[in-house]
Amino acid sequence: MTRNSSMKSQTSLTMKRSSSMVEFPTSPQPAVGEQITHYAHSQHPLMELTLPELFTCSGCKEFGAGKRFACQQCDFQLHEFCAVSPPLLKNHPLHGQHQLVFHSKPRPAKGGISWPRCDVCGKSTKGFTFRCRACSFQMHPCCAMLSTEINFPIHPHPLKLLPAFNTSSGANMGVNCGECNKRRSGRMYRCTVCEYHLHAVCAKPLINGLGPNGIPTPEKPSALGTAARLASQVVIEFIGGLIEGFGEGMGEVIVQSIARGRCISRRRIRE
Repeated sequence: MTRNSSMKSQTSLTMKRSSSMVEFPTSPQPAVGEQITHYAHSQHPLMELTLPELFTCSGCKEFGAGKRFACQQCDFQLHEFCAVSPPLLKNHPLHGQHQLVFHSKPRPAKGGISWPRCDVCGKSTKGFTFRCRACSFQMHPCCAMLSTEINFPIHPHPLKLLPAFNTSSGANMGVNCGECNKRRSGRMYRCTVCEYHLHAVCAKPLINGLGPNGIPTPEKPSALGTAARLASQVVIEFIGGLIEGFGEGMGEVIVQSIARGRCISRRRIRE
């Protein structure tokens, strides 16, 4: 079965809604365990598998668990919704004013450092995305599966998606999420009965398989933290070179002075 041709032949699409997610109107689904050929990995067929282990999708670059399409010869794996994403979405509940086009490659990072962000979850877009040609809106395939109203397992009431202008104005940043207890950017759901709030990014484990498989979403290190660690390593190596040049006695004095400076700085921060 070749998925590439059947996917690209579809142009007029209507979204179907369930209680918690949107169903992609894709071409007929492959039978369980069937192999498909995907244009993003044409050298090997992909087998439909269901495994409880965590994986990183080779398409959208986000985490997943459970059902997937995986290559049996290498480490290429796709979320099910990434593997069957249609080329075009019309009347999507999260961006109904314009049609959305599927892109296999992300927009380039600004200055090679800062990746563009999804307008739904607020996370970086580093792979497959749906983008609007009329405006700058874009979202992950996983976010495209979210509906305007969801049922979250640990909360007894339905949750409705707040308007997008709350995100752009920063209003959501002042509300704590009932799941992660943090304040962050991105769309947010609110309970229709009480004041419970949920980030869209915290609702994504319902879609990507992490929630049903009991896997907490891993926290990726920030770019700033990574840069700080690299800078520290460069400084350490530089000091190592100075120690070799000055001799052990002088080197120990330099290291001890730096250590005392760090301790004083930490005490000041705590005070």
